[in-house]
Amino acid sequence: MTFNPDADISGNTTRRRGRGAAIAAGGGVGVIGILALILGPMLGVDLSGLVGGMTGGGAGGQSAVTGENTLSECATGQDANVNDDCRMAGAQVMLDDYWSRHVDGYVAPTMTVVEGQTPTQCGTASNAVGPFYCPPEQGVYIDPDFFQLMRQQFGASAGELAQLYIVGHEWGHHIQNITGVMQDHPGNGTGPESDGVRIELQADCYAGAWLKDAADSRDPNGNPYLQPPTEEQLADAVDAAYTVGDDHIQAQSGFVNPESFTHGTSEQRQYWFANGYQNGLGVCDTFAPGVRL
Repeated sequence: MTFNPDADISGNTTRRRGRGAAIAAGGGVGVIGILALILGPMLGVDLSGLVGGMTGGGAGGQSAVTGENTLSECATGQDANVNDDCRMAGAQVMLDDYWSRHVDGYVAPTMTVVEGQTPTQCGTASNAVGPFYCPPEQGVYIDPDFFQLMRQQFGASAGELAQLYIVGHEWGHHIQNITGVMQDHPGNGTGPESDGVRIELQADCYAGAWLKDAADSRDPNGNPYLQPPTEEQLADAVDAAYTVGDDHIQAQSGFVNPESFTHGTSEQRQYWFANGYQNGLGVCDTFAPGVRL
């Protein structure tokens, strides 16, 4: 999905944070490491066991105290078309607009674009860990270099619509958090029928439902945010869903163990993204009795 060059995304609140950044609740290596192992695989795409980190570029204008700055340079759809950071900022604007219309009392998460790596209350955010949602912070973290990693290590093309799908998936976890789904289904255990897999597949469905609506959403000036998706772009998003399936990721190391699944198979992830895209939020209850995963 390509942004309309005239779309206004200047209202984004996305932040950029990178090396040397400090957070008020920064903990020791032991606690952070444990949280990364627990929450990273559950609410993100943990590739740290398969690939090494990649070096991101430096961020100019960072605060010496917090190590972060706002993406004030991301003002138009054209900015989003030529800059991955701005594409994330544009996605944030559209996601907040969408979910504010579908969730009563919607509270937006924070959105942080990571350069290199940065500490969070849920472990270290980096491109090796992949995009993830941190419930205690109600924050989404994503390093755009992750898309390059997907291309190099997992054979995905990771184009514009695929990138938006991944961000929309992480936003889905925020919706699960603020609507009580995570509390009702804490995701204990692993396996093909586990709550953890159902959580992830529901987030895929939410992402699909949002992207279907995104083609018709408009900025405050009445300009469409996005141009209608092409068949090639839709195929790319479905390919991204395939790429982050448990069986596909595990196959890279030569051994697939369904009882260790935390996100669902490639086929399941494709199905639930497509189901949400075609049929909307009403079909996204992956916890309903008798639902086909």
